[in-house]
Amino acid sequence: MNALNPPTPLIPETAPFTPQQRSWLNGFLAGIYGGAATNQSLAAPIVEEEDFPWHDPAMEMPERLELSAGKPLPRRLMSAMAQLDCGQCGYLCQTYAEALAEGRESSTSLCVPGEKPTARMLKQILVETPAVAAVTTAALPAAALPAKPELRDIRVLESRRLTGAGSAKDVRHIVIDLDGSGLSYEPGDSLGLMTPNDPVLVQAVIAVLRATGEEPVVCPDGEARTLREGLLAHFDIARPLDRTMNLLAMSATHAPHAVALRKLADGDDGAEPDGADLLDLLSTFQSARPKLSDLLKSLPSLKPRLYSIASSPRAVPGQVHLCVGVVRTELRGRVRGGVASAFLADRALDFGPVAGNIQTSHFRLPKDPTTPILMCGPGTGIAPFRAFLQEAEATGRRGRSWLLFGDQHRETDFLYEPEINGWLKNGTLTRIDTAFSRDQREKIYVQQRMLEAGADLWRWLQDGGHFYVCGDALRMARDVDAALRSIAMSEGSLDADQARDWVASLARQGRYQRDVY
Repeated sequence: MNALNPPTPLIPETAPFTPQQRSWLNGFLAGIYGGAATNQSLAAPIVEEEDFPWHDPAMEMPERLELSAGKPLPRRLMSAMAQLDCGQCGYLCQTYAEALAEGRESSTSLCVPGEKPTARMLKQILVETPAVAAVTTAALPAAALPAKPELRDIRVLESRRLTGAGSAKDVRHIVIDLDGSGLSYEPGDSLGLMTPNDPVLVQAVIAVLRATGEEPVVCPDGEARTLREGLLAHFDIARPLDRTMNLLAMSATHAPHAVALRKLADGDDGAEPDGADLLDLLSTFQSARPKLSDLLKSLPSLKPRLYSIASSPRAVPGQVHLCVGVVRTELRGRVRGGVASAFLADRALDFGPVAGNIQTSHFRLPKDPTTPILMCGPGTGIAPFRAFLQEAEATGRRGRSWLLFGDQHRETDFLYEPEINGWLKNGTLTRIDTAFSRDQREKIYVQQRMLEAGADLWRWLQDGGHFYVCGDALRMARDVDAALRSIAMSEGSLDADQARDWVASLARQGRYQRDVY
């Protein structure tokens, strides 16, 4: 019997591994040996279509974990993620979870929007799950992986500041020329931009490594390039993974450095330097110097940054517009810029062609042009709604439209105000409600405006309206979701469970769509 179905080997507790590493290895072995036994079955099991009730970015993590309790390991791992399917990890939420469960992926810190809470919970689930539970995912329904759109050369034509003097934010209107690229899009789609790292940051990393930049290295695509070329355009040096920190810890010759790096890798509260990029790690822990090839292998590859498109091809043929908030933070005496946003603000106009692609989306205007639409997009979340309104004007759309917009100050942060006023005047936009949070003593946000207009909002939805929200998933989108439930209770006389079911039914009908990040 054992000759046909060999027992699954286990890593002994005396082996020189941490509990996390031992759990990972045991899960990996269970997947291999369990798969070997399973493959001898002649009849493949019939797999029913699976539901993922936790796959909702508006849910809090405890609620998602409760819904996945008792499910196979990959599904419990999936429920700890941010549920955005944003692609920043190189996977979908489902496929990332399956890769972790099968041992094909070792890093638990790839979920960028989930941040430390997701990384910590993934580690906890992997540690707490007995090896016998870490079975192969072969019997689970496979996620349909979207084809990766081909990158094409495009050119930035304009980078104009939208926010006024005195604003705390630098928000840019970006115009990109698609001529000759073969790229096409629809309102609601996103543009992926493969932008290079800051050359000043790259030079600082090369210097702290005491390298020249001319060293030959192998990049994630398997091609050989110089170290400088690799760091500029192929390795992500802004967000080192836990595996990079573990590698540095193993190479550290100063014991306190190794301890601090392990705390960072584990996502411990208070671990410093918080929010470290590669330069921070190398500068702070100078006793940690692994082989250059090993260090580079531990880094994630540089991936396209996604932006919701802020234009309609019917209004601006051959172009795509973006609305980009420029990320600049001062940390430990150094100004750090967002990889893509700072590039678009500071260097794109003189750079020449950059690589880009279109990511198609479910985020679409109703097919019936008479259907009412309600659009909630504070800050740069207005981007797809500018596209919707351009499309409505260009095509003569007749349905009612309502925009809920918010930011800090009306005077400096009312993005695209002249265009919005023009759409109000010509009837493209029926109604706008604004919430400028810092223009009065008490902060006011879009979800409060929703509650104030609850009766009207309920009527629009009862008339078949579609509700759209774009923006921050972790705070704003959850508050908007809660406001929708509250309106269902106050205006529709539903109890809490009925309100939740009503909101869920809107989503199932395609009448509640979210473009959140």
